[in-house]
Amino acid sequence: MLPQPIGQAARLGLGALFALTLLGAGSGCGNTLYAIQANSAANKVEEARELDAEKYAPYEYYVAKEHLEKAQSEAAEADYSDASNLAEVAEEYADKAIRLTREARRGAGR
Repeated sequence: MLPQPIGQAARLGLGALFALTLLGAGSGCGNTLYAIQANSAANKVEEARELDAEKYAPYEYYVAKEHLEKAQSEAAEADYSDASNLAEVAEEYADKAIRLTREARRGAGR
């Protein structure tokens, strides 16, 4: 008897099983995911600082900076889920600070 081709439903089931396997294998990598997120956020906060966001977008800059510091504190206690979430918020606010600073500087003719 010849093997039958796998149907679309079976392929989807295999794909879901593969995804769950990867998810399960990656669940112990919280510190790696945090490190990637925190590094990206730290780069954005530094870029905002270099653009003088403290002056042009102080709220967004300080929210980003404080969230990054709290993320580092959570990571030091091995709470990588919270640390990653905080780093993500830090990056979002740093992006806002960068955008607002560039807009303000453009408006000021700098």
